Amino acid sequence: MREPLTRRISLALQYTLAQRAFPAEIGIVLGSGLGDFADTLKSSIVVDVSSIPHYPATGVPGHRGTILFAHAGRRAVLTFQGRPHFYESADVENVVFPVLLAHHLGVRQMIFTNAAGGVNRALQPGDLMVISDQMNLTGESLPAGVCALGGGKQAVFDPGLVEVAVEAAARLGLNLRRGVYAGVKGPSYETASEIEMVRRLGGDAVGMSTVLEASLAAALGMCVLGISCITNMATGASAGKLDHTEVTEVARSAGERFKTLLTEILQALPPLVT
Repeated sequence: MREPLTRRISLALQYTLAQRAFPAEIGIVLGSGLGDFADTLKSSIVVDVSSIPHYPATGVPGHRGTILFAHAGRRAVLTFQGRPHFYESADVENVVFPVLLAHHLGVRQMIFTNAAGGVNRALQPGDLMVISDQMNLTGESLPAGVCALGGGKQAVFDPGLVEVAVEAAARLGLNLRRGVYAGVKGPSYETASEIEMVRRLGGDAVGMSTVLEASLAAALGMCVLGISCITNMATGASAGKLDHTEVTEVARSAGERFKTLLTEILQALPPLVT
């Protein structure tokens, strides 16, 4: 029998701090093919997640498996290059482990990024989309008792941070879409009928991450922002065959625009009142 989640988080926190890691105010999770953004930061400390006790492993291509402690201006930033997915372990506690670790490291503003399939036919591969809301279609909920750690928020994605992202994109002359992200378990891509269901429910993009992580971050009282890179058109919206190689390649091709936008957002994030 493995140790309780609170104990595992405590051990991971102790080890991470022992690596001279420092508390951070902003947390960023970089999705498939988007990890290169971390190279733009002047990192002070880099921690390989495989060395952290109880930290869940991820073997998905495009997820490096490192945590960087850096600064963006005067703000301390904690960046996860990659994330554990539900389909890798079928364990929700593994999925939300990085969020809990970030919470205990002082993070109060959380940015989740992901690669997603376009459901809305107005979207095109390479588009960037700020997430206005989400649909949890995984059939999973957060671990019992975890949400009691914080006061919780009614909206998962902070409307103020959504506007910060939209205004940042406008200053840069970038076409930032706005839409609803639908999260599914994976690892298989959805059928055309399933995509039509997501579309009728109001989803604009679909992917295999984010919804559980973002829900927990909001429940813990963090201000949450989400950005999707549309890497492909979902089944039924495109005649082509889908695979993860296409996902990571398109994400990397959109990398410069993504890095520019995220840098601008970090500079514009309002400081939180203590």
